[in-house]
Amino acid sequence: MKQLLLDTHVLLWWLADSRRLKASWRKEIARPERRVLVSVASIWEISIKSATDTLQLDLPADLGLSDLAEACGFEDVPISARHAAAVRELPAHHADPFDRILIAQARLESLTIVTADEQVRRYDVKHLGSRPGPAYDQIAVPTWYTSRAAP
Repeated sequence: MKQLLLDTHVLLWWLADSRRLKASWRKEIARPERRVLVSVASIWEISIKSATDTLQLDLPADLGLSDLAEACGFEDVPISARHAAAVRELPAHHADPFDRILIAQARLESLTIVTADEQVRRYDVKHLGSRPGPAYDQIAVPTWYTSRAAP
């Protein structure tokens, strides 16, 4: 079974029902037999960026970001010491520490990363392709958030 690890911007695109999310990716993510994973690093990155106003995130007061990912049917991937140590072995294609930990997790756990980031695609890791353009939108949670089915 193919297991997908969503890059942070792909998670945000999914949550916002953004047209930046390729239809083929949306279809892959929505497939019921797919195990779709979100790294704790992505939740951490979004939390930092929304706290510093780098990213506007409009969530209901009673709903946390991890709750939202879970409500979509996504599982979290904790960051292990093994993941953190593996970052050291990665080539310096990308300086972003969040992306580097996602790459390490994908490599060690045999996950297919879903990303539009061309820098991530330079690594020896399975991925679903690319789409150019800015990664982050202002994110408002749509009403369909409780289902993993594609909107």
